Amino acid sequence: MKATELSSDVEKKMFSIFKKKYDSISTKELSERIEQVNLIDVRETHEYKTGHVPKARNITMGDLLKNPVKYLDEKEQYHIICQSGSRSSRTCEKLASLGYHVVNVAGGTGAYPQALKK
Repeated sequence: MKATELSSDVEKKMFSIFKKKYDSISTKELSERIEQVNLIDVRETHEYKTGHVPKARNITMGDLLKNPVKYLDEKEQYHIICQSGSRSSRTCEKLASLGYHVVNVAGGTGAYPQALKK
């Protein structure tokens, strides 16, 4: 192996720790697939009650991260949403590191293009 190839391999491995281990979709994409996804809203219960994406079930970020085995099946894929995408992104990062198949919904409920359910 040439030194330049070795250097390239080392760089790839070094920077792979910064690569996200989950995908993200837009709220528009979510609205187009809403019937096919398993959607979890990680906002606090009082936030969820003010309006949520239809078909979403509410499991707060704290509860979900404290005990994911209680709520998730490692064989299933879950779409994670919050108000703006920040909490869902952090939740996806942690769950993906534990081996769960998660997709972040970028923009959150604040960017959802259809009416929220109350």
